[in-house]
Amino acid sequence: MSNFKAIPEYRNLAAKQFFDEVVPEQQPIVLRGFGDDWPLVAAAKKSPNEFSANLCQHYNGNKVTICAAPPSADKRFFYNHDLTGFSFVSAQERFDLFLRRLTDFDNKQPSPALSMQSALIEDILPGLLENNSSDFFPNVKPRLWVGNEGVVDTHYDGTDNIACAVAGRRRFILFPPDQTSNLYPGPLEFTPAGVPVSLVNLRKPDFDRYPRFRSALENAYCVELEPGDALFIPMLWWHHVESLNKVNALINFWWNGSFAEDATSPNFLDSMKIAILAMRDMTPKQRAAWRCLFDHYLFKQGVDPASYIPKHQHHMLGEMSPQYIASVKDYFIKKLQK
Repeated sequence: MSNFKAIPEYRNLAAKQFFDEVVPEQQPIVLRGFGDDWPLVAAAKKSPNEFSANLCQHYNGNKVTICAAPPSADKRFFYNHDLTGFSFVSAQERFDLFLRRLTDFDNKQPSPALSMQSALIEDILPGLLENNSSDFFPNVKPRLWVGNEGVVDTHYDGTDNIACAVAGRRRFILFPPDQTSNLYPGPLEFTPAGVPVSLVNLRKPDFDRYPRFRSALENAYCVELEPGDALFIPMLWWHHVESLNKVNALINFWWNGSFAEDATSPNFLDSMKIAILAMRDMTPKQRAAWRCLFDHYLFKQGVDPASYIPKHQHHMLGEMSPQYIASVKDYFIKKLQK
């Protein structure tokens, strides 16, 4: 791991400084001790049983979705060998029984990789947030991830993310968005968890099949989180996540972008799919011409059009109310459905 780039680390960073200075830069940072004052973290540091007991005292009986990958999957929640299916199965189970299963597997080898991913805490553990919350996100609904040793292959999210380890250690390997082509992303519409995933096995890369991945590794960042530590992952940063202990858990906060509570359709990934459908049959020169328009209107590479057009004619080039945004999106959605 010594060849990876280091991620800047902070401790006791104030929320205002984080949102005013860190988030706009869209570069990852580590927040050491982000959840150190959470009782859940304190329980996890004592033992897996203490951690499970702390969770179960808040459990309301609702079932959760559990993913299980056999030992032959090498801990990966991924595709099968020919991309016709996945290396894992999913089923509904009581959360307390799942926790018991995790501790039962603690001393058994080999054991399947088990994971409960992205469960809304308020749906299954409504009282947990009273003493395990962050003043960074007073209005964000956090999610819980629990499992044993497992691997979530390199993927990106359509929103900014703070991921806080609450039990066990986790290793994150991050790649900036400009490495996308070097990561060999898989299908857009057939994915293990809703977003595209790199087809390269990062732990056992096949450089003959994926030669550009060497360049991706030269631009990769790595960090290991202990319980209480958090990582800011900017939107569209690719990240590979490996749980390193028999019982692991993470609480994360998605607060904007396609996972935001007030997000409207089409989301960012939907918009990219629409653009692919609209422009895939153009010639290279035609696509290059359209890139110029995207650079002008969307990425504002030159003169900002809002700087020379009268304000009363800005419309979607200027400030827009949520109502106007919703009406425009609704118009295009209806147009696409015809």
